[in-house]
Parts: sequence; structure tokens; C-alpha cells
Amino acid sequence: MQSIKSGVFLASAASLLVIGACSADKDAKPAAAVSKEPIAATVNGTPITQRAVDLVVKQASRSGQPDTPEARKAIIERLALQAVIAQEAIAKGLDKTPEVAEQIDTIKQTVLANAYVQDLVKNSAVTDEMVKAEYDRIKSTITGTEYKARHILVEKESEAKDIIATLKKDPGAFEKLAKQKSKDQGSKANGGELGWFDPGRMVPEFGTAVTKLDKGKFTQEPVKTQYGYHVILLEDSKPIEAPPIEEVKPQLSQQLQQQNVMKQLDALKAKAKIEVVEAPASAAPAPASPAPK
Repeated sequence: MQSIKSGVFLASAASLLVIGACSADKDAKPAAAVSKEPIAATVNGTPITQRAVDLVVKQASRSGQPDTPEARKAIIERLALQAVIAQEAIAKGLDKTPEVAEQIDTIKQTVLANAYVQDLVKNSAVTDEMVKAEYDRIKSTITGTEYKARHILVEKESEAKDIIATLKKDPGAFEKLAKQKSKDQGSKANGGELGWFDPGRMVPEFGTAVTKLDKGKFTQEPVKTQYGYHVILLEDSKPIEAPPIEEVKPQLSQQLQQQNVMKQLDALKAKAKIEVVEAPASAAPAPASPAPK
């Protein structure tokens, strides 16, 4: 188990050290001369900064790892081991091999691209006026009616007809009958209550039946759907309303910020000269040799 955790931490730290490791050499300067950042450790004179440790801690915390002194000590030890190995790889000239050099360049581009996007997000301010305008735009598109209803679901049409016959004699028995007879475990305990809903989100037969009912009335015939036979009671209806702006403001702000960032990235891409060279088609597999006779 310990070896698995170590692998995770080493992997998460790779992008933090791979660029710096490429510049390390046997004549590395003392840590104090190389970096003014707070230093957590040095490896053959090359520093492991506190910032690097903090980044790995942050990544680990997203996976539920606690930020404790013991965890930080373990992270530093693993980063130190990774640095030792990276220095040995450089000493052997492995960083100069085409495959490794390409991987390092790819990681470097990924880190830089992420940093650029984070900078865009940081500087893409969303004002209250922008949020209000987007809220009003969405609000103007909201139409339709939502309904509050109860239902009783049974397997057989005859059962539904018996329930309807009972309700005609005693309309107030709906909730009691739902608790006794309904097969819908999600609403049975609440007397068949479904709360407020958009009929368009229900199965078509159910949604259509609800929209045809008057307030306080129940279906006079069983409503057949893929789930069985329903008896439906409409309790109320009202126009669909947008939630209060304060309730959706965080989501709208994030959405507008993302849209702004994507707009800027699309503009950046549009200005670039990108030429895609298709990879050659893979060779057709060689025909199988005939089986020996």
C-alpha cells in the first residue's frame, strides 16, 4: 500500500521538477544563490522550494490526503528521491535523448499553457452588471407551466380502475390509498407526492395527462406508461419562474468567466498559423500464413 501512495506522489510531482531538473548540472550553485524562494530541502546543492512542496500538497488534498507535518515530510523525501534520480539521468545524458527531450518539452508546454489560462481567469473580471444582463437574458427565455401532483402507480389496469372508483366516493382518500397501494417507492411514503415538476420531464403519457387536469381533480381513467398504470391528482399549477438572481449568481459568474476565457483562447488560436500534418496510414496487416498441412 505504501508503494502505491509513493508512486502517486512521485507522479504528481513530475511536472514540478522536470523543467528545473533539465538545467541541473554537476557545477550547481548553492541553493541560496539559485533561488530566493523559501527552501524545503536541497539535493546536491539544488533546492526543492517550499512552493513545490505546497503544490504537491495541494494536489494530494484534492484526493483526500490530509495536510499534516508527517505528510509534508514524506512529500519532501519523495521529491528529494526524485531529484536524485533526475540528476543521475542528466549525468547519463538521458535528457538529451529525442524521446525524453520531447516529453520534457511537452510537459513544459502544458505547464505554461495552464499558467496562461489561470492568468486569463484571474484577469477576466465579471461584473454585477454582466451577471444581471445574462440573468435577464436567460429569464426571458423561460416559458411554460409547472405542476404539483400526486400519483398512485399499480401494475394492472383493473387495480387502477378500482382506485378511481374508490376516489369517486371519497376524493380525500388519495394520500391514504397511495401509501397503501402505490408501487412507486420514491413517492409512496409521501402519499404519492411528486412536488413541483415540468411535465416535459415526465414520460409523455404522464405529462400529457397532467396538463389536461383541472386543479384538485384526478384522472378518470388509468394512465398507462412503461412503468404501469397511474392514477394522478393535480394539486396546483403555476408559470415556471426563474430562481432568484442571488441563488444562481455564482454559477452565472463562473459561466461568464469561462465563456470569456474561451473567447480569448479561440481568438489566440485564430491568429496562429496551424498546419496539421496527417500521420501516415498504418500498414495493412500481413496475410496470415497458411496452416501447415
